[in-house]
Amino acid sequence: MATKSSRNSLSDLQASLILFFCCFCLRTNSAAGEDTISFQQPLSGNQTIVSKGGIFELGFFTPGKSQKYYIGIWYKKRPERTVVWVANRETAVSSATNSELTISRDGNLVLLDKSKNQIWSSNLTSIRSNRTTVAVILDTGNFVLTNQSDSSMIYWQSFDHPTDSWLPGGRVGWNNITKQYMTLVSWRSEDDPASGSYSFGMDPTGKDQLVQMWNGTEYYWLSGGWNGQYFSDVPELTRNQIFKYIYNESLNSVTYTINDAKVALVTRFQASVTGIGIQWAWLNTTPEWIASWSQPKLQCQVYSFCGPFSICADAAAPVCSCLQGFDPASKIDWDSGSWKGGCVRRTKLLCETNSTVNIGQEDKFLMIPNMQLPVNSEASPTNNSDQCQVTCLSNCPCVAYSYNGNDCLIWSSGLVNLRPSTNSSNSAVGDVFLRLAASELQDSSNGVSAGVIAGAVVGGVVLCLVLVLVVIWILCRKRRQTRTALRQTKEGGLVVFSYRELEHLTKNFSERLGGGGFGSVFKGVLPDNNVIAVKKLEGLRQGDKQFRAEVSTMGTIQHVNLVRLRGFCCEGDKRLLVYDFMPNGSLDSYLTDNHAKQTLCWKQRYQIAIGTSRGLAYLHEHCRDCIMHCDIKPENILLDKDLCPKVSDFGMAKLMGRDFSRVMTTMRGTVGYLAPEWITGLPVTPKADVYSYGMVLFELISGKRNATVHEDGQVTFFPVWATKRVVEGDDVLSLLDKSLHGDADIEELGRVSKVACWCIQDEESERPSMGQVVQMLEGVVEIQVPPIPNTLHRLLDDESKDAMVFYEDPKNVI
Repeated sequence: MATKSSRNSLSDLQASLILFFCCFCLRTNSAAGEDTISFQQPLSGNQTIVSKGGIFELGFFTPGKSQKYYIGIWYKKRPERTVVWVANRETAVSSATNSELTISRDGNLVLLDKSKNQIWSSNLTSIRSNRTTVAVILDTGNFVLTNQSDSSMIYWQSFDHPTDSWLPGGRVGWNNITKQYMTLVSWRSEDDPASGSYSFGMDPTGKDQLVQMWNGTEYYWLSGGWNGQYFSDVPELTRNQIFKYIYNESLNSVTYTINDAKVALVTRFQASVTGIGIQWAWLNTTPEWIASWSQPKLQCQVYSFCGPFSICADAAAPVCSCLQGFDPASKIDWDSGSWKGGCVRRTKLLCETNSTVNIGQEDKFLMIPNMQLPVNSEASPTNNSDQCQVTCLSNCPCVAYSYNGNDCLIWSSGLVNLRPSTNSSNSAVGDVFLRLAASELQDSSNGVSAGVIAGAVVGGVVLCLVLVLVVIWILCRKRRQTRTALRQTKEGGLVVFSYRELEHLTKNFSERLGGGGFGSVFKGVLPDNNVIAVKKLEGLRQGDKQFRAEVSTMGTIQHVNLVRLRGFCCEGDKRLLVYDFMPNGSLDSYLTDNHAKQTLCWKQRYQIAIGTSRGLAYLHEHCRDCIMHCDIKPENILLDKDLCPKVSDFGMAKLMGRDFSRVMTTMRGTVGYLAPEWITGLPVTPKADVYSYGMVLFELISGKRNATVHEDGQVTFFPVWATKRVVEGDDVLSLLDKSLHGDADIEELGRVSKVACWCIQDEESERPSMGQVVQMLEGVVEIQVPPIPNTLHRLLDDESKDAMVFYEDPKNVI
């Protein structure tokens, strides 16, 4: 039997263990729940600190597929970790367990690895007591080194040392304290936060403009100079909306804030790994990040995106391809979609081998027509193209040349930023002659080779085999046609195609019609010669059963103003939709300035307006369940052979589910049509489609995009100008596309103008339903004079010269 003493000892031991366990848990949880790091309380392992409002969190993390550890700041309440700042971006630690972030003896914030080696430091030179110095994470996302008893004393802050992200309250440009330029620098890759090739910030030469650069040397995007109100070459910059950018001329810096404190909006600006500067906004309705602004518009406008000796073509899939005679420098990187390493020569040039020159072995040139000429060329004085070629051949480092009739341009280093161009009148466009080893360009005029003779000998045998295969192919094709014709499913009367069939019908997806956030669209031809459009959905994570159910529902939706869904493919992770082909393309090709296919007369525009409204009204009010489109813009209004409008991509929001929010992050052309509730986080209803439709009506009226930049740098946002005239009762003919020369029905034009103004009201309750829009356009109901929306009213009245907002140029660039 246990004695009383032993029982007491056991009780004391249990109490001690419980006390130790509680203290241990308290220590761990306090690090996770507080916002402060001190000398007495460092941070290590899986501990984190959280800002007081629970908005931002700081701790160790591993990016992407990497196994290395970094100290970073991310949003606390987001399902996917979005890192906005990294301390030790250039030097990782192998383990978080034995590493710690603490205050050193001299008062610096330091990161120590498991061997207590200093990996990173705030690097302050003035010594202060580590007993009174603490590091605090704020609700702004700023990580500050401050005095424990006086938080106004800021010794160091992360906002002065941004990585790839710019948060509201932060700045880019000259820092008068650190005497350095604060610039956003992209990550090297999604798995590596080390400094990448692309940067965003104020011009380091001191000019009053925002710039994006490659490796700190090559400019590839400029905002234009500050004119007192906005940066002159950016039509998306207007004033006093949600986002505010304040330029400080004396410091040559820009501060980024939320203009309306009442707007519960989470936003950030990022220099992305793709080289595109993106402003992100968090939409609680989705809920994920969407891009509210981005520049450059085209991926291939980013300098060296595909690396040397490659062609970058935005319309191609993939966008990067090696030049003839070249292979990817890293096939692993190339296949994974990381093309910045570019391509390397397959066969050395003759001058590089130090070989004797024999006839027929001289280096030759491959002509690459209609290219946007790379900028890193040298001019050489020659009289003609032949002399230009000789000049290149006599110079071993020369890799290519171009002759435009006046100048001989020589490229002696990597051929970078080679892009196809359709604008042959541009002086920066021309034919590029690429230097290749003779073996890469065999000249067929040098005589008949032994291979040709051998080919002729076996030609007869091959021909017989081909004839047999043709007969077999014809028989199989007939069987496939019969099988396809009979394979009508119960799933909405849609045809279920195999992936192999769609590969055949589209000639291995060779003719790309376009694409967007949901995926690329390819042209195909059915066995009965009917033309189809095949959309390859990208990144869809739905299961087979759910996908078939949603597509089946879409197949039951039939309306003259909706693009008909013919069928689909669902094999493994492949998801494709098959639609009727629209021979006249999308509405945007008829509206874009100076590039329109043809000018639409007013009657055609009016019918397009009514037809589109009927299609949307059917989706909103006549389907079994209300279907919100969520992406109405000219690119999604297709025209058949008779120019009858057909709304495309309806049902995609529901089909994509949570993936729809991811898709919207790439819809840079969409944002100019988004209703305010998308950005502010308010509930989104079908009235959001009404707003987008109103923006489309303005473009139908004017025949061009809503945002226009003029030669003098002034920016016109057409809805502001048009709404003012409609409300004041001015002549609506002044709003009409000038190419129509006033040839329009005044009553119809006035009706469309008023409807457009009603559709873009800030409050969704003030907008009409799509059914009411149809009645208004048809003249069934009288249309009252609309008020000027508050958003546009502020643009008209506000004379502030220190604030502006990014407004997306509504052009689809995907």
